[in-house]
Amino acid sequence: MYYSEIAWHSFKLLNFTHSTTVNALEQKQMSTLLFETLDPIKIPLIKRFYKEHYPGTKPKSDELTIVAYDDSVLVGVVRFRHVGQLRLLTGMAISSSKRGQGIGQQLLAYCVEHILQNDDYCFAYSHLKDFYQNGGFKKISPEQLPADLKTLYQRYTQHGKDLIPMHFRYDR
Repeated sequence: MYYSEIAWHSFKLLNFTHSTTVNALEQKQMSTLLFETLDPIKIPLIKRFYKEHYPGTKPKSDELTIVAYDDSVLVGVVRFRHVGQLRLLTGMAISSSKRGQGIGQQLLAYCVEHILQNDDYCFAYSHLKDFYQNGGFKKISPEQLPADLKTLYQRYTQHGKDLIPMHFRYDR
């Protein structure tokens, strides 16, 4: 499924902003993006991608993984991990050479349209808070997290990660 103008309009409607003007070449690149659910047998491909672009991340076959391809080249990935009865958006990464081109925004817009459900969560790095807020996530206090997620959040932050708990709420 090619996802170009729909994604572009979707993230504009969600108040996504991009600080640079998108020129004709960048528009062409965005029109070639393909998003799909990764078959768990292909997890080794994602492990290599993460090793290069987001070291320390450990994708698992029981997670829902969405990938973004640009002309058949893997350029982005995001995973949804089950924590108890809830889901946690985790491990969103964009290829270093493709950052700043709106691919992350399009990937999140795709997830808003096709994957995310009310009551999904994410732990956003503080510098990405606005990015996730523009995609329908709301900042919450750690005390508002359900028990399973609160335990996970505490474990992450005890190791020095500067994370903000966020809750997805989007009325379609």
